[in-house]
Amino acid sequence: MSAQTAAPSPAAEPMAHRQVLEALSGLLLVLFVAMISGTVVSVALPQIIGALDGSQSQYTWVVTASLLASTASTPIWGKLADLFNKKLLLQISIVIFMVSSLACGFAQNTGQLIAFRAIQGLGMGALQILTQVIIAAMISPKERGRYNGYLGAVMAVATVGGPLLGGLVADTSWLGWRWCFFIAVPFTVIAFALLTKTLRVATVRRSDVRIDYWGAALIAAGVSVLLIWVTFVGNEFDWLSWQTAAMAGGGVLLLALATWVESRVTEPVVPLHVISRRTPALAILASLAVGMAMFGGSVFLGQYFQIGRGYGPTAAGLLTIPMMAGVLLSSTISGRMVSRSGQTKPYILAGLVVLTLGFAGLATIDHQTSMVLISAYMLAVGVGVGMSMQNLVLVIQNTVPLREIGAASGAITFFRSLGGTVGVSVLGAVLANRVASNIAEGLARAGIPAGGQAAGGSLNIAALPEPIKLIVRSAYGDATGHIFLISAAIAVVGLVAAAFLKPARLRDSLDLPEPVKEEAPANA
Repeated sequence: MSAQTAAPSPAAEPMAHRQVLEALSGLLLVLFVAMISGTVVSVALPQIIGALDGSQSQYTWVVTASLLASTASTPIWGKLADLFNKKLLLQISIVIFMVSSLACGFAQNTGQLIAFRAIQGLGMGALQILTQVIIAAMISPKERGRYNGYLGAVMAVATVGGPLLGGLVADTSWLGWRWCFFIAVPFTVIAFALLTKTLRVATVRRSDVRIDYWGAALIAAGVSVLLIWVTFVGNEFDWLSWQTAAMAGGGVLLLALATWVESRVTEPVVPLHVISRRTPALAILASLAVGMAMFGGSVFLGQYFQIGRGYGPTAAGLLTIPMMAGVLLSSTISGRMVSRSGQTKPYILAGLVVLTLGFAGLATIDHQTSMVLISAYMLAVGVGVGMSMQNLVLVIQNTVPLREIGAASGAITFFRSLGGTVGVSVLGAVLANRVASNIAEGLARAGIPAGGQAAGGSLNIAALPEPIKLIVRSAYGDATGHIFLISAAIAVVGLVAAAFLKPARLRDSLDLPEPVKEEAPANA
C-alpha cells in the first residue's frame, strides 16, 4: 500500500461533544427512517398480502427482497464511503429510499410490491451502513460505546414504535395499509434537511479508485439463486432433483467465483484480508445469529399474533413491546458499560447466552401458549440482540485503521444482513411447508375436502369460512415454534464463535498508529 493511501485522514481529530450531538441528530433520524420502514410494515404484512391476494411464499419475499437488496449493496456503500464524499452518498441514499417508499405505497399487486421493496432495500442498506461509517469517522472506538447506546436506543424506539404505528395505520379505515409506506416520506425530508445543515465530515479523495462491480454482482447473484432454491425446494420440486442440482450447485459456484474475484481485485467489495483475520471472522459468524434474531423475530412473531392468535395489527404491535423494550434497555446500558470498561467480549457473550435461551423458549410455543410466557421469551431475545448487535460491529471497527472503516463496517453489516435474509427465507420456507402440512391434517380430521385457498395457506383469513378459519389459525400457531427451534440452534453457533474472540481493549484514538517498521527501509 502506498504512503499516500496509508496516510491518516484529515478527519482523524475527534469532534467536540456538541458538534457530535448536532450531527448525530440527523444521523439518528436517518437510522430511524431505515429501521421503521421494516417494522412499520412487519405487523401490517398479513393484511397487505391478504388485500393483494398473496401467498405465504410471497409474504416471505416481500421481506426477503428488501433484505437481499440491502445485503448485496451494503458492502458497495461501505466501500464507496471509503472513496467518496460520505455526506453526498448519504443524501443520495435518502432520495432513493424516499422515491421507492412512495412506489411501494402505490403497488397494485404482490409482484410490484416485491420489486419496489427490492429498490427500497438499496436505500435501506445505504442508510444503515453510512450512518455507522460516519459515526466511526467522528468518534473514537472507546467513546463510540456511549454513542452506540444512543444508536441502540433509536433502533429500539423504531422497532417498538414501528409495529404500533403500522398496526394503527392498518386499522384506521381512512388511512389503510398503503400509508405504512407513505409515512416514511416526511421523516426522510426532515432527515435530509437536518443533515444538510449539521453534518460536516472531511473527505479524503483518492486517484486510484476501483469499484468491484463484478464481485458485488456475483455475490448478489449467488445469494439470490440459493434463496430462490430454499423458497421452492420441497414444494415445487424435490430435494433430490435436477432443479436442486442446478440451483444449489449454481449458487455455490457463483459464490466461489465471487470469492476468487475478491482475492484478485485491488478494491474488493468484501475485503478478504479483513474478514480472514481471527477476530473479524468470529465476530461475523456471531453476527449471522444476531441477524436472524433481529429480522426473524419481528417478521414471524407479528404473523403469529395475527394469524395464529387472531389479534389485530395494533394489538400485535403492542404484543411485541417486550422484545423491543429488551433491545432498548440492554443496548443503552451495555453501551455505557462498554465505554466505561473498554471491554466488549463479556457483554457479547452474556447477550448471546440470553438470546439462545429466549429462542429456546419461543421454540415451545403453539396456538394456546400463555402470553405471559411468550412475553418473557421475547424479552430475552430483545436483551440478547441489544447486548450483542452493535458491540460486534465495535469489535471489528477496533481492529482496522480509519481508512478501512467503511469496508470493515460494510463487511460485518453485510454478513449480519445476510444472516437475516437467509434466516427469513429459510424460516419462511419451513413455516410454509409446516403450515401446509398442518392445514391438510386439520382439514382431513374435520372431514373437509382439501383444496382452494385454505389448502394453499392463504393469508386472507377473513374470507375463509369459520371452521376452516380455526384450522388455519391453529396451523400457523402450532408451526411457529418449529422455526424458532432452528433459530436457537443457530444462536448456539454464534455463542461458540463469540467464546473464541480474543479479549481486547477498545482504543482511545480514531485511527490506528502507523507502524514504525514500515518507514525504516525508506530512511535507511
